[in-house]
Order: sequence, then C-alpha cells, then structure tokens
Amino acid sequence: MAEQPARRVAALLAETFATDDLAVSLVDIGRARWRVAIHFVGAADLQAIRALASAAAGPAAAKSLRFARVAARDWVAESLAGLKPVNAGRFIVHGAHDRAGIPVNRIAIEIEAALAFGTGHHGTTRGCLLALDRLCKKRRNHPMRILDLGTGTGVLAIAAARALRQRVLATDVDIVAVRAAKANERINRSSPWIDVMKADGVTARALRERGPFDLIFANILLAPLQRIAATLTTLTAPGGHVVLSGVLCSQANAARAAYPRLRLERRVDIDGWTTLVLVSPSHRRGLKTRPHMP
Repeated sequence: MAEQPARRVAALLAETFATDDLAVSLVDIGRARWRVAIHFVGAADLQAIRALASAAAGPAAAKSLRFARVAARDWVAESLAGLKPVNAGRFIVHGAHDRAGIPVNRIAIEIEAALAFGTGHHGTTRGCLLALDRLCKKRRNHPMRILDLGTGTGVLAIAAARALRQRVLATDVDIVAVRAAKANERINRSSPWIDVMKADGVTARALRERGPFDLIFANILLAPLQRIAATLTTLTAPGGHVVLSGVLCSQANAARAAYPRLRLERRVDIDGWTTLVLVSPSHRRGLKTRPHMP
C-alpha cells in the first residue's frame, strides 16, 4: 500500500494492541509501496485486526492482509547476508562479511548473527546511535554511568563504551539477547567496559545500586516505556540524558507525556520511528547521588 495508509495502519495497530508481545514494522518495498508487518507472540484476533486496518486505510487494505504462523528462525542471520553497513554519525554498524571494507576513521561495530534485536538497520537503533553521536560531543571525558535497558544485541552499549570509554551496564529480560550481547561485546573487544546481565525491567537490584545514571538508553516499545517511566526518571542523575526509542512517530507525544519531569532536548524521526532525547534538570530536590565509579 502507499506510505501514509501504511503508517496509519501501523500506528493504529500498535496503539490498540499495546503489549510487549506485539511488534509492528514498516518496510519500504520500492515503487512507492510499503508493507506493514505485524508479529504476535500468541494468538491474534484476526477479525479485529482486519477491522482496524479497514478503519485506518480502507477495505482494500483489510482484504490485502495475509496471516500465517511463523516458526522461530534466526532472522538476523538471514538478514545480515544481504545487508550493507549502516552509517549513523561517526558509527558504522556492519556484519562480519563487511569487516574488511570499513574505513579506519569510523567507530565500527560488528554485530554477529543472533536471535536478538538490533542490527543498526532499524530506524530506532539508528536514531539512538545518532543521538549518542551528538551527546558524545557534549559529554566526552566526563565521568558517566551508562545504562542500556533492553540491550538486544548490545549495539548501543558497545557504541557508548567505545565512543565514551566509560563503563556500561547492559540489561535485557531475554536470556537469548543477553548471550548475543555478550558474544558481540567480545567480538568488538568491549568486554572490559560492559557488564551484561539478565534483568526484569527496571526493578533489578543492580540498577538501584549502580544508579543514578548519566545516560540511559531504552529502545523498547511504547507500553513498557510508559509503564517504567516513574522508575526510569528516578534512575536518571541530575543533568542526565534518557534516550527513548521503539516508538512510532504517531506515538511520540504519548511517550513524551509519560516523562513530565524530564525536558525534551531533541527528537529524531527515521522511517516512521521516533527517538526522543530527554534531559533531567541539573538539580532535583530530594535526590541523593552516589560518587562515580572509578
């Protein structure tokens, strides 16, 4: 379908079925045509999905929907074979097959195939890398605590560690993602700078003990971003930055509204997805900070 109807369908489905078990993506298939891909972990209400697609883009869009069960596959391994390196500011994310052709003056991040999200090609990951590139110019050489929440393949943790030469705590609820991130940090020789651990959201004891954080990445989805907003705000150090992503452009205002104590510093829109860069006030009443780790 055309781009704007596709975006309306994606936005309406993401807002209606706001859950951690849903993923919606937009794919430009060329010739001004776009495909909407909807993935449910469990059973889906097919009639409801068709009705929403019809409401957003008309009956023809609803009739064009195709449903199928998808077996677990190594999607990243399959996609990397044909993907080119991704440029995002000073960063370039690539697979092993492109290692020899990477310019020496770039911060190269090699992502190995794994059952985890984050190859750098998605608009959310690219948005976070561009946000980090800009923040590096402001925060470089300053002691920092960094958190990558929902690290996936670890690409953002690796990028932050290599660019800022600071320690990063990377967490994910999925043990497969944790294993993938650990493998990728070894490939990128970032192990001394990154601690990867399995953690259930923002409730893990390690987050409370190692916070507050000067830089937090949360590239997840709107629903969990809203759910953890209060805790994530308290985990942010005075003057610290929070980079939120995994949000459709149509959901940006909803994501922003969940963090009223933080100021919007920048917004990055790529391929229908939004990355929000928020900053905490330099002084917050009643907040006790810890000395930075050496």
